[in-house]
Order: sequence, then structure tokens, then C-alpha cells
Amino acid sequence: MKKILVFAVVVLLLNSSCQQKRAPQLTSADIGKVINQMTELMIHDITNPPLAARFFSYACLAGYEVVSENNTAFKSMHGIVRDYPAIARPDSIKGYSSQLAAVLAMIETAKKLQPSGSLLNKYEQTFLDSCKNIGFNDETVEQSLRYAQVISRSILQYAKADAYNKLSNLPRYTPINKEGCWYPTPPAYIAAIEPYFSRVRPFLLDSAGQFRVAPPTPFSKDKNSAFYKLMYANYQQAEDSLSEENRHIAAFWDCNPFAVQDQGHLMIGLKKISPGAHWLGITNIVCGQTGKSFEETLFIHTVVAMGLMDSFMACWDEKYRSNRIRPETAIRQLIDVRWKPLLQTPPFPEYLSGHSCISTTSATILSHYFGEHVGFTDTVEVRYGLPPRHFNSFNQAAEEAAISRFYGGIHFMDAITEGVEQGKKVGEWVIGKMDKANVDGALAERGK
Repeated sequence: MKKILVFAVVVLLLNSSCQQKRAPQLTSADIGKVINQMTELMIHDITNPPLAARFFSYACLAGYEVVSENNTAFKSMHGIVRDYPAIARPDSIKGYSSQLAAVLAMIETAKKLQPSGSLLNKYEQTFLDSCKNIGFNDETVEQSLRYAQVISRSILQYAKADAYNKLSNLPRYTPINKEGCWYPTPPAYIAAIEPYFSRVRPFLLDSAGQFRVAPPTPFSKDKNSAFYKLMYANYQQAEDSLSEENRHIAAFWDCNPFAVQDQGHLMIGLKKISPGAHWLGITNIVCGQTGKSFEETLFIHTVVAMGLMDSFMACWDEKYRSNRIRPETAIRQLIDVRWKPLLQTPPFPEYLSGHSCISTTSATILSHYFGEHVGFTDTVEVRYGLPPRHFNSFNQAAEEAAISRFYGGIHFMDAITEGVEQGKKVGEWVIGKMDKANVDGALAERGK
């Protein structure tokens, strides 16, 4: 009789073990789908690039908080990210899936942050239905959603304190009436975007001005001056003299949410993704390609998103300190009144190049976690009509993104080279903070 009882217990234990092994698992693709849905909403809302990075950061932090509360291999961002609260795990909630709760925390946070966030309700329900189809029971889904909502509320409270919502109370930005200073550009003459963004609380930087770069080359009408030579280099790279490859590069990295098409008396928005969305898309591609776990993927997305936010802050701090004229305006004033760049000029001052900053920051972070020589095929914008493009490393992609702004005729070269320099410093600072706190030291070590 005793042998029979022992045998029965063993069978039950084995059966329980098998059931645990068969528990549904989510993947890096599920995180990427949330990022894609957020991006679609940003296109719909014409969300500006710095603000897009802010939305991505808080959504990823919400998901990562769930991971850190349920997996000892990952530490909370409390004590690492500026003013990040100690969030207690809701122990009264049982029977949840931490992976499911993490994805739902991202969605719940995005729903509240983004202007058209309610449009995510439909995706959330579709996602939950798909989870039930792969084996999550109703109780697990319900408890995971409850958990996600608790975490999301804490993250939204943290976001509310970053001062972004106070920026609208500041005086409307007026372009400086001085030679060599920025002024709105055609065809839409959009007012300056996020002139006070550097006042928002950064995630990991000490301040937006922590990594100030050399000032821009001084404006001058003298044909022998350094500025005139910079400007003339842009003029020579006019649309009709660019190689076909250079045109492809400029278009591939355009990522201008404000691009419009002039059709008579109408301005039609072209609805493009932000540069931050492009780099988070690359992040997800390589996480899937290299077989990163769900938890590792969410961690890397969170670090890249915060790096994007801080890099935009550093760049925007310089943009509105320098207030430098765009090539389009300068060339029309001093060389050729009919000249126009290949790409439409974004609505903010020229120095520094935002693409150069944030691309280099992203590449620095990704190289740290995946290695310096990881090749990948960038398919992020295939669904928006652009072809895939292969890169042998993250740095190669970042360098191409930076020079694309010169090919596009919207940045002077010093804004690009100094932007790369600043972006690298921000990226190194971000990974230094992560490594010092050993948030996931094993992951960083595997990338070396």
C-alpha cells in the first residue's frame, strides 16, 4: 500500500511539473508588437520625436517593473533612475503570469499617456483573446491585468512628476530676430517643437546640459569664412547632384513625423515614424534574431528607450541654446533663393543633429549588450514602403543615420560630427549607470 501511495505522489508531481513546463510563454515579438502599436498611434497623433521617446520610456519601464519584481536576475530601477520610486509588488494578487502582466503594463501605461491612447483598447482585447487561445486561462488573464494596472498607476504617477505637463504653461517660443538664427521653414512653416524639453526630468543624466559640446561654427556671410564653406558643402550636395545610393540613405532615415506634401492649397501630412521608433524597431529585430528571452528583451528595450529620451534632452538643450539657422534658410538667403533640400527641414533649430545624437546613443547601448559586430537586416519601415537595408553593426547603422542628414540637406556637417560625439557620451553614461548597479551584469557580459 505504501508503494502505491509513493507511486501516486510521484505521478502527481510529474504531472504538475509537466503542466508548469506547458505554461504559455511570451516572446520578444510580443514586446515588439506593443512598440509597433504605440508607433501607429504616434503616427496618427503626429507625436514629435522627443515626446515619442518619453512615451516609449514609461511604457517600457512599466513592463520592466513587473519583470524585476518577479525575476531575481533583474533589479528594480529604484536607486538607479532619477527619482524612480520603490514600487511594492501587489502580494494580494495571485495566479498571474509575470510575462502577460508585463505586456499589459506597457499597454495600460501607453493608453493613459498617449493622446489617442484609448485606441489601444481594441489591440489590448485582441491580445488578450490571443493569449487565451495559446493556453492562458481566464483567471490568469484577469489577475495579470489587475497586476498590470497597479504597476501602471505607479509609473504614471512617476511620469506625472517629470515636469513635462508644466511646459505648456511657459511662454510661447518666439524665433530670435538675429542673423544666423533659426526661423520656421517651408512648406508648412511649423512653429518650433519642444523648445523647453530640456527642462523635463532626465532618466539617467544628471542634467540635460551634462554633455555640452563645442559651440556651432559662427554664422558669417564672408565667402572665406568657415560657416560659408560649411553652407556651400550643403549647396553642392543639392538634390540633382546626389548619387542614387545617397538618396536612398536620406530617405531610409528620414523619420520626420512633420513631413507634408504640398498639393495646391492643401498640406497633406505624410505620417512618418519617429527616429526613436526606428531604433526600438531595430532593438526588437536583433533581440529576436539572437534569441533573447522575454525578460532580457524588455530590459534592453527599457534601457534603449531611456537612452533615447536622455539623448533627445541633451540634443534639444543645445538646439535651443544655439538656435542656429537651417541650411535651407541660409542658402536661400546667401546663395540661391530657389534652392531646396532633398528632405523637408524639421521644425526646430539646426545644431545639433538629433539623428546623430540618438542614433549613436542607441548604437552604443546595443553594442554593449549584443557586441560590436552583430549584423542585422533593418526591416522596420518595410510596412511604410521602404526596402530592407542590411548593416554589419549598430555603429555602421548609426553612422549612416548621421550622414543621411547631410545628404538630405537639412544639417551642416559640424552639427552631425558634434552630435555623434554627444550621443556617444550619453550612451556610455547610460550603460555605465546600468553596469555600476549591475541591473543585469550577466547580459552585458555576454555581449562582450
